[in-house]
Amino acid sequence: MWNKLKRYRQLPGSRRLLLWEALFALALARFALIVLPFRRIAAWLGIPATENSLKATAEQLEVATHIGSAVGCLARRVPWDSRCLAQALAAAWMLRRRGLESTLGFGADLGNSREIVAHAWLRFGPYLVTGGSGHERFKIFTKLLRKES
Repeated sequence: MWNKLKRYRQLPGSRRLLLWEALFALALARFALIVLPFRRIAAWLGIPATENSLKATAEQLEVATHIGSAVGCLARRVPWDSRCLAQALAAAWMLRRRGLESTLGFGADLGNSREIVAHAWLRFGPYLVTGGSGHERFKIFTKLLRKES
């Protein structure tokens, strides 16, 4: 516990703020998943079967990397369920706050017990922000992109 607090205090202020933002975003995502029907969440996420460009500047990719790290780090530590969809929603919200559009992908696969297992991941440019590990084994059934007008 002491080492974690010591590491947190050694982070630059901007990274600490990003962790707090990620905590808020994960809580907001979990709350939305509990109280809102999925069609409302999907409408917020955007247009089905579209993707954002694979082009991104180095600065944008760095922002996406930091957001993905912050969300992933806190998702393992919060007391509520923050699996792939909550992480993807939280990171999408954080990227959108910075004017960056991302693509949320949904996939499914038959698990070991022959039950359908679903997974969600978020991609910004060529970078998988959340849900990247093992996403290749899932058959994509939709992607969502919000186009800002």
